[in-house]
Amino acid sequence: MITSRDNPKLKLVRRLESGSQRRRLGLFVAEGEDLVAAGREAGIEPVELLVAGQSVEPALLAEVSTLPHAPRELAVFRADDLPAFEPRRVGLALWHVSDPGNVGTLIRSADACGASVALSRGCGEPTGPKALRASAGAVFRVPIGRFDDAPGRRLALVAHGGRPLGDVELADGDIFVLGAEREGLPEEVLAACAEQVTLATPGPAESLNVAAAGAIALWEWHRRRG
Repeated sequence: MITSRDNPKLKLVRRLESGSQRRRLGLFVAEGEDLVAAGREAGIEPVELLVAGQSVEPALLAEVSTLPHAPRELAVFRADDLPAFEPRRVGLALWHVSDPGNVGTLIRSADACGASVALSRGCGEPTGPKALRASAGAVFRVPIGRFDDAPGRRLALVAHGGRPLGDVELADGDIFVLGAEREGLPEEVLAACAEQVTLATPGPAESLNVAAAGAIALWEWHRRRG
């Protein structure tokens, strides 16, 4: 039973609060029984597993947690154990989507639709605490790669001026490209896409949240392609 806050395992967890340390060590922390179970159900065993009242004093686990309510379980996983990138029938490519909550939600939507995800530099870190929680464990199942490495026909989702998604013939290998909500997609990224696509909305809102737009595009692709 860990009874000292100076224990090396607790020190490691505290270090992994830093994104630079996560990248340097190739490790990340999953907090809560559901996230830990999602990793193990995907066949990924933790490097360290801390359980309140069994392997560590509950108060000490609460001290290193980033959650408002202390978890019962906390695990350290290797980033290299996550699924290797592979093309799927449909995918998302995210350009500078910096909000980790949006990144995690899009990974969750990709998981629901059997899609892959590709991330550019400047995107929120998928193994950071906020993205992990938003993914609801999908990060352990979805193949995630680099923005330029995702093959297929790229369809840029733009807020205005694109061809309505309902008018676009969808096919296996489609990649929906999404940008940050404020800046959108730069000209060089748009130029590399086969087509610009807009989600038609009847209400007065100027645009959709990027996570909502990605989910709708994937759902429409799945509805038509099955």
